[in-house]
Amino acid sequence: MSMSPVKNETIDATIELRVHDVDLRLPTISRTGTGAPIVFLHGFGSTKEDYADVARLAAFAGRPFVAWDAPGCGASACSDLSSVDIPLLVDTARAVLARHGIERFHLVGHSMGGLTALMLADAEPHRVLSFVDIEGNVAPEDCFLSRQIYTHPGDDPHAFFADFIERARQSPEYSSSLYAASLKHKVRAEAVRGIFTSMVELSDHGGLMARFLGLPCRTMFMLGEQNAHLSYLPQLEAAGVTLARIARSGHFPMYSNPVQMWDEIAAFIGAD
Repeated sequence: MSMSPVKNETIDATIELRVHDVDLRLPTISRTGTGAPIVFLHGFGSTKEDYADVARLAAFAGRPFVAWDAPGCGASACSDLSSVDIPLLVDTARAVLARHGIERFHLVGHSMGGLTALMLADAEPHRVLSFVDIEGNVAPEDCFLSRQIYTHPGDDPHAFFADFIERARQSPEYSSSLYAASLKHKVRAEAVRGIFTSMVELSDHGGLMARFLGLPCRTMFMLGEQNAHLSYLPQLEAAGVTLARIARSGHFPMYSNPVQMWDEIAAFIGAD
């Protein structure tokens, strides 16, 4: 499979939306083309640029796509950061898709974006052609980042976030230092509590595994080899979910081993 660079022809635009009575300004990157579009949802502490290389890879030449900075993240603007949670992110995704006129699509989501994507796919399964879940939450054990809102509580959002960043920097997982270095530039501290508490609530009580296994589309669960200990992997495999184990990677394959990550995504989506 060729992964040589191709000409980067993308559209950078900022769209204005009102979701859950919250005013949003979201920077987007997209491309028109042929075939079903790919919709990319980034994780907590990341931005749309996690996926920007899709426009430079020959395996995706001509494929339309869209990615955006989630509310409270990247270069987005949000009139009420305390309102940012997974339900708002899901309805934001719906609004972005409507703005782009996208009906049916392939879905790729990482971590927080994987959980957002799962909730979107569960609510509108007829629209999703395939779903690549990159270590998105499907069980309580996946809250190793978000559950810190309870295990390391604090009233000051900026102090909590500073301590969270330091814990991330010291993590033994691949790319943790790289991830931690940009966190304060990519996430507004006031948005963290709503995001994390909703992620924990859904992971503990939202029946996520049943939702994931119940999707009618083709599904892939991608994980870094450092997380091969996840207890539910045999259950996913037995249910027919494609497992993609990324070598020399932990929770952030787009930083640790993007070549294998993109190879796996391209092969899974195919020419549909």
